[in-house]
Amino acid sequence: MNKIGYLDCPTGLAGDMCLGALVDAGVPLEYLQEELKSLQIEDEYQLHSEKVTHQGQVGTKVHVDLMHSHDHHHHHHDHPHGSRHLPEIVKMIEEAKLAPRVEERSLAIFQRLALAEAAVHGIEPERVHFHEVGATDALVDIVGTCLGLEWLGIDRLFCSALPTGGGTVKAAHGILPVPAPAVLKLWEMAQVPVYSNGIKRELVTPTGAAISTTLATSFGSVPSMQLEKVGLGAGSAQLPLPNLVRLWVGSPGEQEGLEQIAVLETQIDDLSPQAIGYCCDRLFAAGALDVFTQPIMMKKSRLGVLLTVICPPAQITTCETIVFQETTTLGIRRTLQERSILRRELRTLETPYGSVQIKLAWRGDQLSNLQPEYEDCAQLARQHNLPWRQIHQTALELALQQFDLSTINIHSGKSVTHG
Repeated sequence: MNKIGYLDCPTGLAGDMCLGALVDAGVPLEYLQEELKSLQIEDEYQLHSEKVTHQGQVGTKVHVDLMHSHDHHHHHHDHPHGSRHLPEIVKMIEEAKLAPRVEERSLAIFQRLALAEAAVHGIEPERVHFHEVGATDALVDIVGTCLGLEWLGIDRLFCSALPTGGGTVKAAHGILPVPAPAVLKLWEMAQVPVYSNGIKRELVTPTGAAISTTLATSFGSVPSMQLEKVGLGAGSAQLPLPNLVRLWVGSPGEQEGLEQIAVLETQIDDLSPQAIGYCCDRLFAAGALDVFTQPIMMKKSRLGVLLTVICPPAQITTCETIVFQETTTLGIRRTLQERSILRRELRTLETPYGSVQIKLAWRGDQLSNLQPEYEDCAQLARQHNLPWRQIHQTALELALQQFDLSTINIHSGKSVTHG
């Protein structure tokens, strides 16, 4: 697990291209066929794959062949074989008992797709209907893609900037300009970087746009990664560029743990400590990563306080507004800095006193630190009327036994031996 994926889309993206790239990267087609049976629509389509060549490059094309029989009414409760609405699709996915992350990702993609369609047509997302053919197709593409990502163990997905395409496309509502309205709305929702590669036809389909904008954490250049394999998924049309989406799969690079943060600072010498306390609470509630104060001596020997706020760059305005509202300061300094962070993960651990969450910190694949959560220990200490240290110590020792920490040094102040 803990792989990252990068979708490199020189000729755009469609749902079947995602499936092709995943199968090309090693996901067995039989696995997808088997897992997709849980959606109870296997009489509506067949899945097969073949190798195809685009400009001398070989990729995998996955075909979702729809069956045109009309004998599957039992799935479409009250509609004739017309369409499926979002609530029905949500129910199908929830009843399929897929792996938790597969279900979560599939639902998120459909919700986002419905949200975009609803915005375009001026209706509620629940009323968006996926036409029969489109619904079967979208279910296979979307759930299949999430299954494939899970099989490869891809935790985080990144995506290149996307080509706009051009011309027109036939849709249920008549002829539409490219990018189709739903695609444009999805791009707007995710603030996607786009460009024209000169190819005047539909390059990104609504399904492709929904998958990428829901799952990709960012769009643009390749993240720092150690490349392990590349899967090539083929589109249907022959285009001036090889019509392949390239899925790069690998491990997070050394720089993986770097992120940009903003540091806001101001010093105050004429304000009640209560106001400063209140200000700090509001900053945490608004999403600041950390807030702290230091006592300082200011001009004319006045005792003052230096207030420091660490927040994501996107929260600068929110945090500054709070500081200006709640304090007497007239100016706030800001710097953008990089911080390297360890990947964190919470696991629940059963102790004789009750369950405690353990925060694990990883550097690459190496477990580098673990700590029982303070609040959980505090709650159990109150409940059992025992010292907090005793609960914490027990949880720490159990955690050390459970997670293989031969490789670890504990930064808990004390090492575990002399408790």
